[in-house]
Amino acid sequence: MNENPSNNHKTNNLRVVRIGLDTHDQPVIITHRNCPLCRSEGFSAHARVRIGNGNQRVIATLYQADSDWLEPGQAALSEAAWRLLKIEEGDEIHLSHPLPLDSLGRVRGRIYGQPIDRRAMNDIITDIAAGRYADIHTAMFLTIMASRGLSDEELVSLTEAMISAGERLEWPRSPIVDKHCVGGLPGNRTTPLIVAIVAANGLWMPKTSSRAITSPAGTADTMETLAPVDLDLADLRRVVEREGGCVVWGGAVRLSPVDDMLIRVARVMDLDAEGQLIASVMSKKIAAGATHLVMDLPVGETAKVRSRTDADHLAEKLTLVASAFGMRSRVLVTDGRQPVGRGIGPALEARDILAVLTNDSDAPDDLRQRSVELAGAVLELADIAESGQGRRMAEQTLNSGAAWKKFEAICQAQGGLREPPSAHRKLEILADRDAEVVTIDNRRLGRVAKLAGAPGAPAAGVSLHVRLGDRVSRDQPLYTIHAETLGELNYAREFALHNQDLIQLLQV
Repeated sequence: MNENPSNNHKTNNLRVVRIGLDTHDQPVIITHRNCPLCRSEGFSAHARVRIGNGNQRVIATLYQADSDWLEPGQAALSEAAWRLLKIEEGDEIHLSHPLPLDSLGRVRGRIYGQPIDRRAMNDIITDIAAGRYADIHTAMFLTIMASRGLSDEELVSLTEAMISAGERLEWPRSPIVDKHCVGGLPGNRTTPLIVAIVAANGLWMPKTSSRAITSPAGTADTMETLAPVDLDLADLRRVVEREGGCVVWGGAVRLSPVDDMLIRVARVMDLDAEGQLIASVMSKKIAAGATHLVMDLPVGETAKVRSRTDADHLAEKLTLVASAFGMRSRVLVTDGRQPVGRGIGPALEARDILAVLTNDSDAPDDLRQRSVELAGAVLELADIAESGQGRRMAEQTLNSGAAWKKFEAICQAQGGLREPPSAHRKLEILADRDAEVVTIDNRRLGRVAKLAGAPGAPAAGVSLHVRLGDRVSRDQPLYTIHAETLGELNYAREFALHNQDLIQLLQV
């Protein structure tokens, strides 16, 4: 039965025109201000409207235009709406009022302390995933998580609902291992190394990774300079069953897709809610079929986790959720006081990875040691190595060349191994005196790399030449900025020169 028979009336039809409007993933519809349909239904600018095309439905934000490029009986749609509705130029769409959002009442109730039970949480996430929430509604939900927090029961329910909103992988064997780093450290690109090491030891690790949100590079951005990462579920499964591991972009395989919708709004709000972080991590790992998970929590003043107390609390919650879904887990609290490796930016980080895999004498040792430590923890958690022997096994796998051979095979299975690009323009930032390096600001150094063009320009970023405790001489390079264009190089240079204390030097 039709939910609203009047919606199929011819007067509720508009003919669509394509204008190539990019609104990222937000469905938007534009009508003429004198559109008779909008007048009869009472739609005004910024209203939420329900658009139908056959069996396809989407909720979109309405905007109106006075210009004569759009006729009163036409509607222009954003590319996001165009994709979701699966329409063609000249098709007709049906406009109507959205159905009432009962779940929104539970969000409002949470503001006044009413708990969200499992069913209500599922309804909320289902409505967000279906695009029924406006950004302001999603922002309200995120604010609740940040200000009031979630109970353990709500946290598990949120994770479960996010898993149910997307695809879920099942594998014909166990264990299926995974690794996650909470983040905040530029250049901390251990994932491809860990995948190569553990897969070379016979484990399966289907690694789905993210692109950069606020950082100069995500794991998927870095891996993309080495091999294709936009694999669908069938190709992901093929690569893992053939080689034991992969490193692909999670957005292409629809594992916990609502997470990306929450992140987009949270990024605009500059909000980092603990509940969202935990559910984001765990929903994607569980949806990918992981049974064993090692988590890296770097702690430092300019990392995402600022103190050991915060790390212990986060570890407790992550472990609680893992246990609720029958997953074995282990948390490592690591040093987050400075970047890892030398490269910051997709291609520069990829070169560090290759240097470690090929046992290059100039490879960054901190990246190698952190990767070996985490890979060893995975091997022990999955009972491939005895307790205390995982690190040694991981080291041997690197030294023998087995990890490099496996990484080459994984890249070939994903579509072919590539050579990372190099930037056309470079600028060294020099020490202004003889001194010792006492602090390195992760966030501001990452900002330099972003202003230089990373990750949009894969070759852009920063090469770091010093570590904490190093003695430097006047005019010695502290780091090098890499950029594709002169404008971006100048943006990064200006910021660097106004933030010379991002690498703090103590006179000696």
